[in-house]
Amino acid sequence: MLGTAHLAGALDGLRLSLHVLAAAVWVGGQVTLAGLVPAARKVGPEAPRTLARAFARLQWPAYAVLLATGVWNVGAVGSDAHGAWQAVLGAKIAVVLLSGLAAGLHTRTRSRRALAVWGAVAGTSSVAALVMGVFLAG
Repeated sequence: MLGTAHLAGALDGLRLSLHVLAAAVWVGGQVTLAGLVPAARKVGPEAPRTLARAFARLQWPAYAVLLATGVWNVGAVGSDAHGAWQAVLGAKIAVVLLSGLAAGLHTRTRSRRALAVWGAVAGTSSVAALVMGVFLAG
């Protein structure tokens, strides 16, 4: 029979696994797609947009899982958090929201310059959020 400590440990493992998997899709997918765009342009002018639409079907659910498990992660820490940890958490929340906003703007813009700017902001802020998450978990 599982005790409450085993159940809590299993839930912690599930929560963290879902968060890391969603981050792998959100951040890793952006990095991968950025690497594929030059080759996709050689295939045809619509190929990058086709790849981006296909990625969006994975990207946005992953972002939703990141937000949900992020709230769950903060709830799991509870009131044990100290000042520095809370400061990094606040910065991470801002960067995560910026990442989602920038990715959303990237998908809605049509000019090449705006695509590049919003893609760079989304990618950079996504990586920054990932690094901050590592610091928070440490």
